[in-house]
Amino acid sequence: MSGAKSALKAIDALIKAQKFDGAVTEAEKLLATDSKNFQGKLFLGYAKSKRGDYAEAETAYDSATKLKNGDPQGWQGLIQIYEKQGGEVVDRYQTAASNLAEIYRSQDEKYKCQDVVDKFLAFAKHQGTRLQHRKSQELILPGSPIYEFLEGRVPHPAHTYQIMAQITEFEEKERINKEIGERRTRLGAKIGQVTIDVKREVLKDSNLEDLYTKIIDWSIDDEVRRQYEEKLIQRGLEVLEVLPSRDEKQAKRQKVMKLASDMVIIKHPFKLAWDIAIEWQDLETIGDLDSDTLHEYCGFFPGSGLGQVLRGFMGCEISPFSARVPASKRDTPSSDESEEDDDQGGGVMLAGPMPAEDRLFLMAEGVSASGKSIIAHRLMGEYYQFLEEHESVVELMHNAKHLVKSESEKIGLSYVNSLQSINGLLATGLVFYQSPKNHPVAKAIFNQLLEQNPASTPALIGIGLIYKEEEDYPAAIEFLGRALKRDASNTRIQAEAAWVKALNGDFIAGKGDLERCVAKIDGKDLRSKDLLAQCQYRLGVCVWNVDTSKSARKDRNGAYSYFLAALKSNLNFAPAYTSLGIFYADYTKDKKRSRKCFQKAFELSSSEVEAAERLARIFAEQKEWELVEVVAQRVVGSGKVRPAPGSKKKGVSWPFSALGVAELNKQDYTKSIVSFQSALRITPNDYHSWVGLGESYHNSGRYIAATKAFQHAESFEHEVKAREAGETWFAKHMLSNVKRELGDYDEAINGYESVLADHPTEFGVAIALIQTLVESAWDGIDKGLFGYAAQRATETINEALKLAESGSDAFNLWKSVGDACSVFSWVQDRLADFPSSKIKHLLQLRSESEPYAMFADIDGVGIDIVFADGLFPKDEREGLNLTQCLHGSILAHKRAIHASAHDIHAQAVAYYNLGCVEHRAHVCLGPFLKKTSTRYLKAAVRCFKRAIELEAGNSEFWNALGVATSALNPRVAQHSFVRSLFLNERNPQAWTNLGTLYLLQNNFGLANEAFTRAQSSDPDFAHAWVGQGLLALLMTSDIKEANILFTHAMEISESSSLITKRQYAQSTFDHLLANSTVSSVTDLVQPFFALNQLRSMIPTDFTYQHLSTLFSERMNDMLTSVASSSKVCSAVEADYEITESPSSLSKFALAKADLARSQLSAGSFTEAIENGETSLELSAEDAGNELTTEARQKCRLSAHLTVGLAYYYNGTLVNALDCFQEALEESNRNPDAVCLLAQVLWAKGDEGSRIQARELLFDCVETHSEHVESVLLLGVIALLDQDEESLEAVSATLQELRVTPSITDIEQSRVSEILCAIAALGSSDNYRQATLAEIQTDIVLHPNQPHGWSHLAELGSNEDKAAEMTLITAVRSVPPYGQLESWGLANAFTATGKLGDAQKSIMFAPWRGGGWEVLGGALVERE
Repeated sequence: MSGAKSALKAIDALIKAQKFDGAVTEAEKLLATDSKNFQGKLFLGYAKSKRGDYAEAETAYDSATKLKNGDPQGWQGLIQIYEKQGGEVVDRYQTAASNLAEIYRSQDEKYKCQDVVDKFLAFAKHQGTRLQHRKSQELILPGSPIYEFLEGRVPHPAHTYQIMAQITEFEEKERINKEIGERRTRLGAKIGQVTIDVKREVLKDSNLEDLYTKIIDWSIDDEVRRQYEEKLIQRGLEVLEVLPSRDEKQAKRQKVMKLASDMVIIKHPFKLAWDIAIEWQDLETIGDLDSDTLHEYCGFFPGSGLGQVLRGFMGCEISPFSARVPASKRDTPSSDESEEDDDQGGGVMLAGPMPAEDRLFLMAEGVSASGKSIIAHRLMGEYYQFLEEHESVVELMHNAKHLVKSESEKIGLSYVNSLQSINGLLATGLVFYQSPKNHPVAKAIFNQLLEQNPASTPALIGIGLIYKEEEDYPAAIEFLGRALKRDASNTRIQAEAAWVKALNGDFIAGKGDLERCVAKIDGKDLRSKDLLAQCQYRLGVCVWNVDTSKSARKDRNGAYSYFLAALKSNLNFAPAYTSLGIFYADYTKDKKRSRKCFQKAFELSSSEVEAAERLARIFAEQKEWELVEVVAQRVVGSGKVRPAPGSKKKGVSWPFSALGVAELNKQDYTKSIVSFQSALRITPNDYHSWVGLGESYHNSGRYIAATKAFQHAESFEHEVKAREAGETWFAKHMLSNVKRELGDYDEAINGYESVLADHPTEFGVAIALIQTLVESAWDGIDKGLFGYAAQRATETINEALKLAESGSDAFNLWKSVGDACSVFSWVQDRLADFPSSKIKHLLQLRSESEPYAMFADIDGVGIDIVFADGLFPKDEREGLNLTQCLHGSILAHKRAIHASAHDIHAQAVAYYNLGCVEHRAHVCLGPFLKKTSTRYLKAAVRCFKRAIELEAGNSEFWNALGVATSALNPRVAQHSFVRSLFLNERNPQAWTNLGTLYLLQNNFGLANEAFTRAQSSDPDFAHAWVGQGLLALLMTSDIKEANILFTHAMEISESSSLITKRQYAQSTFDHLLANSTVSSVTDLVQPFFALNQLRSMIPTDFTYQHLSTLFSERMNDMLTSVASSSKVCSAVEADYEITESPSSLSKFALAKADLARSQLSAGSFTEAIENGETSLELSAEDAGNELTTEARQKCRLSAHLTVGLAYYYNGTLVNALDCFQEALEESNRNPDAVCLLAQVLWAKGDEGSRIQARELLFDCVETHSEHVESVLLLGVIALLDQDEESLEAVSATLQELRVTPSITDIEQSRVSEILCAIAALGSSDNYRQATLAEIQTDIVLHPNQPHGWSHLAELGSNEDKAAEMTLITAVRSVPPYGQLESWGLANAFTATGKLGDAQKSIMFAPWRGGGWEVLGGALVERE
């Protein structure tokens, strides 16, 4: 023991000497021997704390406290080391401070105890977290061991609890914000749901409500207690909104409701509590609310939204709440104190009745401010329904339903009664708002209410009213009768039931019931005046229909008096004005009063459809279409025109039809289409709506839809005629217009004629028929139907004559006549059909010299030629007819100018039309009469200038002026084209004309740019492609490229384009001449047809007729070729006889050569000799012609060969040889001529001739080594002579030619035949094998050609397969893929030996016998 004391003294000495390491060592030695030495543990803890070793010091002190828990030294040591550390030891510090304070309490050391507590609280506040600070406050709260000992020395519990509550509030808010911020960034997170989830997690474990409760319990300050009572309610509501289950919500809601009710009982003006106490009552009717509570609410919160609604509603006519008596009128002594109380509140100061406008404004403002108040919505809905503001009721109740759903989800209250009341108000509003559109929805809601409550009076009344609107009166009577049984004293229900009986046809019973209702209604009661007016009006309707005689209805003491009485009761009762309007319009014939009544009725109510219809008809009669549109639009907006789905009530279509007509007059076709479609959905058999719809479609360019609409209208014509509701021909007329726009002219003409058959005096239809006829004629020209065009032009003149004889003198009439005359100038082979006598008669009708004298001094066109009578020679007749048709057209357009004198725009067009005809006359002049400037061209320029003066903004006028002045003044023409393009940059015709002008001026670069712009503006404009083709010829001389361009132009052009046909036919012929291959028929057909059309349009154009004969010759159509060539020769001969020009002589020589060649092919050898010799005479160098050297050489070569062949076929071989010799001499030994001469010499038969033939061919081969025909002839001669040496040389040459790509397929076939023959002749032992080798070589070199396979099949080697391959290659070698003729294809079909192929062979070449033989053999085998 003494050793322990000495050790303790030593340790104490070391500590005092501040030798803490030694003290620690000695203390540890002591504790090693005596582990329960309390003082040693204290020394150890102290020394280690001095060294800064707080953890080990805390361990030492802690073990010391366990040895002596009641000794304060150990706890003091712990507190000392805790104070030297930070916030992480606050919790341990609290334990130590609590134990030390309890020790001081047991020692009755209040100061020391308080000091320990104060220091700890200060340390926790400054060093610890907020949560540690909150926990530290538990040391001085009731329930703490030292609270009673230190009571009065520590803060009051209320203050402490407030601190804890504030800390908890801040911590929860911070945690909620932090969690929301983290979770809202997750994928698919929704901020609303995230907020609810986070709050639910945080508030679930919160004790804040307990803290609020304890503050309320301990606080002695009423203000603080009220403050935390409010917070407790807010906290309870916040927790209630985030609870997941309805059961949990119900328990919590009851607690919150009790807190709010208690606050209301003590009349504490906390708005949330009062709102909860009022809003959370699910009452069946508004009247079940406590009146005093509502008054007190208004007193406490007069400026709140619900307060404003309550203030307005409780003072209105339908309020079930008693008004509170103002304090100034109570039976209490008047004093200053009472006045002060009155001013500051309890009751509502009712200074007097509030005006209705102010009340409505106050309540509307209140509803807007109280967006989440169900009671406010219900009160406002009741008041809106009383005011019959049904639209506002519907909108407000929709919002109320959403509000009920939202609040029910938040607080877990079903609001069954409130929802029923809201649905009832909503459905009732839907009955009247946009009736009958919303009737299905209203009926569904009423049925739902009846399922919940079968005796629901609002539902019964609502369904009854719906059936009344739908005109299902028996059903309406049933439901209103059930409602009347439920509430027999309700006058409004009685009135509705009586009215439904009347509408059902029982006017007498309805009249009696309505009279009883009128007797019950107090006319002085403002709330009943509307009902009284309604009953009086309905009583008047019953009287009106009980006796329908005219005298009874005119009686002013009858229905009229009731209508007036209704207006006296309610001056704004619209139906009464409608009935009075009908009375004035139909029975007193007072149009002025009736119109005023209808206007007043419609102003008061857009649902007065009858008044609106009569008003619209009045405006329509006065052509006031804007007013018609306004009336119709308002009726449509009323919702009364369309019946509800399933309703028996018929819709009203006239407002949509009226809208359509008004919009049609405004040219707003899109809207008019919609309007007429809406009308037809309601009344599908409305004839006039179908016509209006068709006209709208037509004017908007939708012709197919217009056609269908007018066809529908025609199907209802018989109904319109039966009702005598108006004319029905307009639909046919419009349908014809549509057909005309679609280009279906025949049907359009038939339609117009059908209308005119019944209405011959309809000028518009007659003009439309004439215009359609002339448009059909032009369409015929564009399509190449020239006979049809001439026929339509004649019909146009006939119809115009009929109309002109009736007295008409319109611009369109004379324009059509002029166009009809112009048609004949485009189809000149039909000039004989021109009705000159009818034109003369037409122009003589009401004839004045003034119109025809216009520009007569310039163009020289008068009435002399058109009016000329007599017979003319045949050779003059065609020229006279052309002149008459052109002059007739010019005179008709001059009459059109005279007829359009009153219309500047029409006059400008008339001058333009006249200019076009004058220019056409200039174009139609013969080549010898046409000069740079002619009288017609000058007149055309004058006309175009005059048209531009009248309408300078028309691009077509400038373009026409440019065309007319191109030859006269290129600068003016260029300016005109540029001006035209400035006005319309996308005009391809103007660009093409400008390009043509540049082409004429040899400016190829600008011409190319202009033509390119034309192509980009309209790729289908043919003349731009023609221009590019001309540029290709002029700039590059590329015949192939030009032919491609001309061909494309021909494909896209119309038949009226002359330049396209000319250039296409000429370029095609040039291309065929430049191409060494033999042309197929398919290459010749299209240009031949183009030339035929050209001949029909201009029969006097002999140049292209001559070209046509050349195409006929190449098509082997010799009869046509001979006939055409004869005409050309006659025409050129006649021209030469008149002019004796070298040019005509040259043409005559060429024509004779071509005629001779055609006659040779046709077998007319004598005529061919005669014409050929004539051509030789005319084409001689000294004959006076203008032929070039090349042209003369070709002409004479053709003539010599023709005459030679003709002599040969006539049997005169000597003459033939002479001709061929001359041909050789004049053609520089042309190889084709050599071949012909060689064949004739060989045919002569004597050895000398044959030797001469061989020599000629050898010379030709040496000179022209690539001339296939001469080599082939040498081969044949060598085969016939069996000259092996010659055969070897020929074989070598043919082998070279066989692989030459330049020879044609036909030449390849002939080469193959000669080589096979040479191989067979050269191998007498095994000729078959040698032939097979040649054939196989040919197949290898040309596997795509049929001749090798055909030879293989004929040889009998694998015959079936070879025949099959022959057929396959033959099919692929016919035009346009190859040059195989039809007989070659027929042979390929025959080679298979099949019955079906034999039939095809006969079809392709019926003149060949092979197909017939195979077919006959097959039929024999079948027998």
